[in-house]
Amino acid sequence: MKKIDVMVTVFRDGFQSVYGARVLSADFLPAVEAASRAGIRHFEAGGGAMFQSLYFYCNEDAFAMMDAFRAAAGPDADLQTLARGVNVVGLDSQPADIIKLHAELFKKHGITTIRNFDALNDVNNLVYSGRCIKEAGLRHEAVVSMMSLPPGVPGGEKVHTPEFYAGVLRRIMDAGIEFDSVCFKDASGTATPAAVRETLRAARALLGEGRPLRFHTHDTAGTGVACCLAALDGGADALDLSMAPVSGGTAQPDILSMWHALRGTQYDLGFDIEKVVEAEEVLKDCMKDYFVPPEAKAVEPLIPFSPMPGGALTANTQMMRDNKIMDKYPAVVKEMGEVVRLGGFGTSVTPVSQFYFQQAFNNVMFGRWKKIADGYGRMVLGYFGRTPVPADPEVVAAAAAQLGLQPTTRTPLELDGENPAKGAAAARKKLAAAGLPDTPENVFIAATCLDKGIAFLQGKGRVQVRKNKPAAQAQDRFTVTIDGERFKVELKDGAAVVNGTHYSAAVNPGFADAPAVTAAPPAGGGAQVRAPLSGLVFKLLKKAGDTVAADEAFIVLEAMKMEVPVKAVSAGVITLLPFKPGDQVQTEDVLAEIKGA
Repeated sequence: MKKIDVMVTVFRDGFQSVYGARVLSADFLPAVEAASRAGIRHFEAGGGAMFQSLYFYCNEDAFAMMDAFRAAAGPDADLQTLARGVNVVGLDSQPADIIKLHAELFKKHGITTIRNFDALNDVNNLVYSGRCIKEAGLRHEAVVSMMSLPPGVPGGEKVHTPEFYAGVLRRIMDAGIEFDSVCFKDASGTATPAAVRETLRAARALLGEGRPLRFHTHDTAGTGVACCLAALDGGADALDLSMAPVSGGTAQPDILSMWHALRGTQYDLGFDIEKVVEAEEVLKDCMKDYFVPPEAKAVEPLIPFSPMPGGALTANTQMMRDNKIMDKYPAVVKEMGEVVRLGGFGTSVTPVSQFYFQQAFNNVMFGRWKKIADGYGRMVLGYFGRTPVPADPEVVAAAAAQLGLQPTTRTPLELDGENPAKGAAAARKKLAAAGLPDTPENVFIAATCLDKGIAFLQGKGRVQVRKNKPAAQAQDRFTVTIDGERFKVELKDGAAVVNGTHYSAAVNPGFADAPAVTAAPPAGGGAQVRAPLSGLVFKLLKKAGDTVAADEAFIVLEAMKMEVPVKAVSAGVITLLPFKPGDQVQTEDVLAEIKGA
């Protein structure tokens, strides 16, 4: 029998794929202990979206989580994290000092292996980051990113083929990048079993025997187990698998599903399967209160036509739910294929998958190419490295005009090294301005998590974890805030209880019998500026009483991981600015009133 190494992905990629990475460590650590008792010794234990998410949504420190994970998994477990080449664990690229600090800090906090990938498969982005990983005393797993494109996509025959992927691995080897293992990572779950088999066969021929070769996929399209079997036939000796209830659908195939598929074959996962069943029961109990989006557990047959990674799909649908625009989701997904093609065919994996989604979202909300998303625009202009094929010239021109940037062929490492707003020195200035200690961890948090990282360190973080509510609370209890005054409202037995006082009430769905309400005219006859989309107020650039120029940004909204500046419709004095940072606004809410000078 051939023993297959398994890395359990529940606690990083699984959580990202099912819960948008919004999981509290105190809730899941008992499941880590149970998995360790079941004989699981290889865990994905952080990095990727699980780093920023802890600061953004869980009000937790990712380094403290890694320390606790090491204690729960035991001293001999292989704890692996995910890094995005020169981006490390940020959505933007980082200069050399932060890339080096990333490897050193993750080593310090109990990590043994870092998986290192570049969404564009630009090998230049793996050279320095890989060197830092090895110099820190960590194992380096080099990655080739995969996906498949719909048939007939113009230009698609040149990329995302077994020959293309084998060529990426050859370039990694020719670049002299030191690595301990290789992973072929299909974040969207769209690669076909035949392409996986031929790709892994070519990779095994390049690597020879004895070098660990791993395959990673998601079951979003329902082909996860078939692709894993094809990878083993092609020469893989390691797989990424997950555990129920964080398995299947947008996550990885389940250990039990793969065990069953391998029965009667030459392959063995090496587990006492009854103990794995027990560990899954513990995990189910740990996660029983968490809201599971229905799309997270479903097979989506249309995913191969619009490649959306499992880890991005649920994160984006959750944000669309939060912003009350979930009805736009089908149109956004349909637009994905076009932005992939015109953007240069980078692999749909973080951060490029988010760039694709943001641009598809903008195309739907504002009109095609009327608003270039910052990340997508900088990608097609070359600021994240070289795309597999050149981006569409018209899209490049639109990005240059809207972002005020020129195309570049310089590497991100070169550009970031000259950027005074990036790096350890810039992070230290932010810490000093906020009165925060200058520690290596704080420097890294400030550099990669920016303003939200600083807010966490100041004790201003917020918990935004989605858990199921008791039925009565979900349906009949509300907190209503009107003009800053908060009311607790409970609908019960034909009565409305408002701050403890009972009123008789009849509640009917909809507004059919309600009188029409006419909006009041602007105070003082000023011009109104309305929210172009739903989102959170991220930053106020002006305050009531300030003067503003026409087309000058006065407020920044945050929606779909994008900062959206909202500009004044005319020059004058801001007479009304009713929102503050952290407030949720809906499309067409009045953000400001401006009275002409």
